[in-house]
Amino acid sequence: MNKTLLFVTVLVIATCGLIYELIVGALASYLLGDSITQFSTVIGCYLFAMGIGSWLSRFIERGVPQRFVEIELGVALVGGACAPLLFLTFALTDMFRVVLYGCVLVIGTLVGLEIPLLLRILKDQLKFKDLVSQVLTFDYLGALAASITFPLLFVPKLGLVRTSLLFGLLNALVGLWSTWLLAPVLAHPNRLRVKAVGLSLLLVVGLVLGDRLTNFSEEHLYADEVVHATSSPYQRIVVTRGKRGFSLYLNGNLQFSSIDEYRYHEALVHPAMVRAGKVERVLVLGGGDGLAAREILRYPEVKTLTLVDLDPAMTELASRYGELAELNAHSLADPRMRVVNTDAMEFLRQESGTWDVIVVDFPDPNNFALGKLYTTGFYKLLKRRVAPDGVAVIQSTSPLYARRSFWCVDTTLKAAGFWTLPYHALVPSFGEWGYVLVAHEGTLPRRPLPEGLRFLTDDTHATLTLFPMDMGPLPAEVNRLNNQVLVHYYEEEWRRWN
Repeated sequence: MNKTLLFVTVLVIATCGLIYELIVGALASYLLGDSITQFSTVIGCYLFAMGIGSWLSRFIERGVPQRFVEIELGVALVGGACAPLLFLTFALTDMFRVVLYGCVLVIGTLVGLEIPLLLRILKDQLKFKDLVSQVLTFDYLGALAASITFPLLFVPKLGLVRTSLLFGLLNALVGLWSTWLLAPVLAHPNRLRVKAVGLSLLLVVGLVLGDRLTNFSEEHLYADEVVHATSSPYQRIVVTRGKRGFSLYLNGNLQFSSIDEYRYHEALVHPAMVRAGKVERVLVLGGGDGLAAREILRYPEVKTLTLVDLDPAMTELASRYGELAELNAHSLADPRMRVVNTDAMEFLRQESGTWDVIVVDFPDPNNFALGKLYTTGFYKLLKRRVAPDGVAVIQSTSPLYARRSFWCVDTTLKAAGFWTLPYHALVPSFGEWGYVLVAHEGTLPRRPLPEGLRFLTDDTHATLTLFPMDMGPLPAEVNRLNNQVLVHYYEEEWRRWN
């Protein structure tokens, strides 16, 4: 029995086990939102299931090598199929959470069986102290390999479905080579080899058809035809096209529809642009689709426009995808434009100087990674970068559907030292949508709007700050980095509408 190859087996099965855990956690956060909750519950259930598997291993008394190989093949089947199964379940049924935690419990239990059985297989080959130290060393090395390669290599290059199938195949191959490593102590090695080969071929077919499986799932997730889809290290980007135009989704959340995005972006940009002392230097945080930039570049006085978006895949799409580049009037190719792909908070920390207008166009705070960009800490950094006679504007979710969330943003901006002017506009794809304009003080100029707008006029502009009773101010806590109360408000309020 080759001990070195068995320790390599430990490394591989540890890597596969953690990859499945990360796949399920990432997929749950993509489809359900609130990544902290999803990863926390998935990891907790997975570790609990591993404990069940370890406890159950005591009841396997005969044919331990045979059971070890069978368990490897079971992990390969369930782990390899988990991502396509979950995508299809979400798209076609209402049983997603049941299947999600069912997969976690089954995979975790099987993975929990692996190491105790392997220790028993190796107990006669090494002293106990050496056996435990070496097996656990390779187990932890596998976990490190998985945690590094999953976000940096596998998700961007393969996506979740093909990554799941690839590691299922790897598990099946481990089961196959184990039939040779353990051949002297296996009762029926050839039967196991036939099963391993058959399962491997099935997973290879799945791997080849991985994109089709993803596309089939997404076609049922979205009302319109999916015409572009890609995964980046940060998000799943999907473009759909229907009779009314095309739409962009990030992690399943609608970002805009081409039929009415002009209402959103005109309301986002122009109230700030006409109130700033000057508009020579402008900064956009988020807005990688280039649509806010399009509105800003209507002003000939703009000399420099800096766009900071974390995901280069998004700004690349906005530059090269024909329909989107046409919709944003090729704003990212404008000679005044500078595109920076980095974290907005780090950008504000590291950059010096100020901007006349800052447009903050982040996705809604539906998870804690985004929630940090709505905290007092972030807004204090933002305040340093607003020129003395400058203004900033923040998209702030819906004051109708998420009323307390909207006023939480306003309260947090005030706590950071800003003077605030909340307002709202109707965007049919989203409903009533809210924004907060901020400055160092409330005495702002008011210039006429530029020509060529489709939604705003000088008359309608004046009505945006009027809130009906069902959208009016509510008391809300300040959103701080250590409490992230806004994410909790947001999740609770939107849950009532979804």
